[in-house]
Amino acid sequence: MSELTVDLSSYAFSGKENPELKDFSGLTEDGKRELRMVGVDVDSAASRAGTFLQFDHSTVHCKSASKGVEVLGIRQALRKYDGLPEYFWKALDRDKDDFTRAAAREELHGGYFIRTEKGARVSEPVQTCLFIKGENTGQNVHNIVVVEENSEVHIITGCATSHGVVSALHLGISEFYVKKGGRLTFTMIHNWGEEVVVRPRTVGIVEENGVLQNNYVLLKRVKSVQSYPTIYLNGPGGVARFNSVIVTPPGSHVDTGNRIILNAPDTRGEIISRTITTGGGIVARGEIVGNAVPARGHLECKGLILGGGTIHAIPELQGTRPGVELSHEAAVGKIAQEEIEYLMARGLDEDEATSTIVRGFLNVEIMGLPAELQESIDRTIAELNSGEAM
Repeated sequence: MSELTVDLSSYAFSGKENPELKDFSGLTEDGKRELRMVGVDVDSAASRAGTFLQFDHSTVHCKSASKGVEVLGIRQALRKYDGLPEYFWKALDRDKDDFTRAAAREELHGGYFIRTEKGARVSEPVQTCLFIKGENTGQNVHNIVVVEENSEVHIITGCATSHGVVSALHLGISEFYVKKGGRLTFTMIHNWGEEVVVRPRTVGIVEENGVLQNNYVLLKRVKSVQSYPTIYLNGPGGVARFNSVIVTPPGSHVDTGNRIILNAPDTRGEIISRTITTGGGIVARGEIVGNAVPARGHLECKGLILGGGTIHAIPELQGTRPGVELSHEAAVGKIAQEEIEYLMARGLDEDEATSTIVRGFLNVEIMGLPAELQESIDRTIAELNSGEAM
């Protein structure tokens, strides 16, 4: 799959401001539904420990609703903390590629800063949404998450375009810092327009006995996504897990994957990728590098081709020390006929059997998602053309 050339001058990086929202009552019903579809709970504020909303070039709502966690817009945080010298552009190199250079060069529209207090166990998720409402908008955001020692938080973040927006560009820099004994679960749901180009760049740094789990869901058509989050396990006992669920209809081109660097003893990394194409193109990458012992890593990349499209799986393992334990499984193909026949022998028809297999393959039951989003995921799975799955 050839790389898409992106012309930044085709997108508007200024003039897309939006008014502040004091609460969700100012949204239309359609607006609420669009936010629900990417994991934002607009109905029960008590179910979220904090909320951040970015519309185009404006932070429209930002609120901490629980002790133990601070939620700020990134520009506010830069002012409050003298430029965030420990965190801002520290995990990720501004000169890494054309898109990091563009993100550093263009006007910073927003993004969030989320930090837990030392020892805090934040029981409810923090929700964020980076939303594009205007056609041909270029959105440039920078996100920083700091999980202090022995604290825990789950962040649900949705990235989407409004109904009717066809073309846009999203540049997103994200830096995650998990301190000693901290635990971060980060769930991202993408729901973009059909001609939207998405270029996130993400790095996480995990210290001793820290845990970073990343969940990613993409089920709808998007023109192009190119993303390769990397986690460095720099302290003994650190753990990193990636879970990805991706569906590409015709017209979608997704080049994504995950990378874990095991830099300290007793670290563990796991990458689990589930991809389905119904006509689009997928490059499913994964890499685990073992630089210390003892250390263990496992990479599992499985893809289904339902009726057309391509999947290119690229699993990579690199061991630099004797005794490192790394393994991988990779498979691309169709649903096995014997699996369908097994379920049909137990009373399901062919379409029901195929849908059951696909639903189990994708496994999108992720903690804390609104019911409407979960129902949408189920509908998307059911709509896959089961007749072309064999």
